[in-house]
Amino acid sequence: MQVGALAALALAAGGGIYRATHGAAPARRFVLDGDAKAVLDAIVPAMLDGALPPDPAARGAAIAAAAERTHLAILSLPLATQKEIADLFGLLALGPARRWLAGVPDAWTSAGVEQVGAFLQGWRTSRFATLQTAYRALHDLIIGPWYADPSTWDAIGYPGPIKELGA
Repeated sequence: MQVGALAALALAAGGGIYRATHGAAPARRFVLDGDAKAVLDAIVPAMLDGALPPDPAARGAAIAAAAERTHLAILSLPLATQKEIADLFGLLALGPARRWLAGVPDAWTSAGVEQVGAFLQGWRTSRFATLQTAYRALHDLIIGPWYADPSTWDAIGYPGPIKELGA
């Protein structure tokens, strides 16, 4: 109970700090800036672990492509939803929130796949609905655009949509 109360307090404090430092801006298009990009670039390899190519150059290209497709998916959402996603990325970019809520002590650029994977697993199985919802949002924003791209279908044995008869 005490850990749960502390986590909820940390989440509220992190949100308050983020709002105090960034202000309450009106809803506008999501911008994949340096902080948000660092968070996304750390989460994508952990979320897609096992689905990415093993070759370092191909892996880097696949991560960049997945991040770009995720960004485009976010931009297709309503402005209010884009703002919520921007708030989530902004919260994760804050040092105290990154440490306490995600368990990542150093910058996202230094975080390894295992460390980020542990953070994601913790949120996925959290007893707090807010963290589970945040995990599902990150999951859907990354996995959906990844598997929507035909170049990823071979790896899972998906032949593509059924072609109409006679076409």
